Amino acid sequence: MSILEKHRILEKNATLLLVCGLGVVTIGGIVEIAPLFYLENTIEEVEGMRPYSPLELQGREVYIREGCYVCHSQMIRPMRDEVERYGHYSLAAESMFDHPFQWGSKRTGPDLARVGGVYSDEWHVRHLTDPQSVVPESVMPKYGFLSDRLLHPDHIQDLMETHALVGVPYTEEMIESASADFTVQVDPMGDWDGLVERYPGAQVRNFDGRPGISEMDALIAYLQMLGTLVDFSTFTPDASR
Repeated sequence: MSILEKHRILEKNATLLLVCGLGVVTIGGIVEIAPLFYLENTIEEVEGMRPYSPLELQGREVYIREGCYVCHSQMIRPMRDEVERYGHYSLAAESMFDHPFQWGSKRTGPDLARVGGVYSDEWHVRHLTDPQSVVPESVMPKYGFLSDRLLHPDHIQDLMETHALVGVPYTEEMIESASADFTVQVDPMGDWDGLVERYPGAQVRNFDGRPGISEMDALIAYLQMLGTLVDFSTFTPDASR
């Protein structure tokens, strides 16, 4: 009996086809999943990675709420055209504190994994307020209203505690200092030494240039730190992974 004739038996017997299909899926699943139980950590630890500061975390909430992830991914693939355009390919460690992660696959706009420090705060304010004023062909809607929506740190501790429940390593000190850190990150004249000690590399300034802490401040603080935590001039990937 030829192979085709044997396969015809499967095609004619739905029950046998189902059983064989489940068998193939089970074997494939075991081959892919079983090795993970023998690894201490599937994510390579990278120097520089830290949890988001309270203001950055709030900015990320605004980013998600406004659906920015629908048009912008945060995952640079290890392909020449992407690396040359956006920078070093994304590392799993860069998303280890993201719940949910913002990888995505659709790019109506450019990938934002390395947008931090590429543009000035003023550029971001102008771009978010009137995207077409800086990118005439942009189809991005206007988000100028973010400048008028002031934020208060009333619930930032609750937000951080929620992230801590799913594995983000926020310490008790970080959570207790959340309100103060949230406020001082937009006040370069304030006592922000503790903030930078808890969140190395945190940028301190008035991001939108206006009084008060607005959703625009928080969103720009988040955007300006994306891709800035890892020093790729010294990074060497672990060849064992």
